[in-house]
Amino acid sequence: MAASLPANGTALLGIVRGSRVMSPVILPGSWLGLLGGGQLGRMFCMAAQSLGYKVCVLDPGLDSPAGAVADDHIAADYADERALAELARRCRAATTEFENVPAAALDFLAKHCSVSPEAASVAIAQDRIAEKRFVVACGLAVAAHAEIERDADLETLDPKLFPAILKSARLGYDGKGQQAVATVAETRAAWNAMGRLPCVLEKKLALRQEVSVVACRTRSGATAIFPLAENEHRGGILATSTIPARVDADIARRARDAALTIAQGLNYVGVLCVEFFVLPDGGLLVNEIAPRPHNSGHYTIDASVSSQFEQQARVLANLPLGDTHQTMAAVMLNVLGDLWFDHSPNSSTAREPDWASVLSIPGAKLHLYGKSEARRGRKMGHVTCVASDGAEARVRADQVARILGIVPSP
Repeated sequence: MAASLPANGTALLGIVRGSRVMSPVILPGSWLGLLGGGQLGRMFCMAAQSLGYKVCVLDPGLDSPAGAVADDHIAADYADERALAELARRCRAATTEFENVPAAALDFLAKHCSVSPEAASVAIAQDRIAEKRFVVACGLAVAAHAEIERDADLETLDPKLFPAILKSARLGYDGKGQQAVATVAETRAAWNAMGRLPCVLEKKLALRQEVSVVACRTRSGATAIFPLAENEHRGGILATSTIPARVDADIARRARDAALTIAQGLNYVGVLCVEFFVLPDGGLLVNEIAPRPHNSGHYTIDASVSSQFEQQARVLANLPLGDTHQTMAAVMLNVLGDLWFDHSPNSSTAREPDWASVLSIPGAKLHLYGKSEARRGRKMGHVTCVASDGAEARVRADQVARILGIVPSP
């Protein structure tokens, strides 16, 4: 098996570091709270329940993926203090499954129960301007960029930044809140179209690869890192992740070290993902921080000793971190709502994809999120293809892609 893996000798090895001193353990049978009802919350619920915990979800949706599997669901807005108080009354600890939860909700909960990650950590990742300033303060590199908050900022833009991507500072994800621009005039028009809200103008770069690291950190400072994922995006949405990433050992080491630096700099407690750009010369730039489990870490459910969601539950309950060793090579394919329709952009007649054929592929593991309606661009599930070596995992992923009508990765 080792002969078929990248030169990165630790590619299938999880790394665990840190203190063995732990906060008081929250015993199985206790309630854990979760803000957010999406698919990340759904997978957290399942992992926490498998450890013996009960999960109460607070989310305004009445048919959310997480709410459907949680032991209880409080249907309320995240700013509803009565609902937050009820969640805190029932739960020893609480977490979030998405970064755009109001920081005030986390602060409110923290007065009544244990909360991870803390509001201060999440607030930095909620704002691209604050995030880039923080990363630079950590001594790490980011792409050349400019902050745009007022008209005067447009007048001083460096022409070398173009072509570029204008990104909203807040609430952007999966390619939302972004627009490619080639001139100052286009930037001004795009900024006006975005409501003149704070933005980051980021130079568009030639990349060798995009990779990500999922890291975990406990209250005592113990850390665990999953192997690097190599990611391909289409339309701003993650399409595939290949794990372990096909990078050399030096890039893998630098990415892991950078992720730890960020986690420690934030005094982060929980699971977070750091996304990186790999430049043609091997340079490494921090792209984004996600203060939660990440799409590129979904493979850990099927190909790791402990999944990222189990780690999230362990951290919340003050249990020791699990083993992040990767047991199988994996390729993860995102399943978007587009697959329920034919390739005509105006098609509105949904059909169910051929799951039976997908599951006939050896090593194909299907995860559907229980969403009631398929929509183009909506994440409906994922398929992880596992095998004893990376080449076979990619062959299996290509077979699944053909069945579903996904354009294979180059």
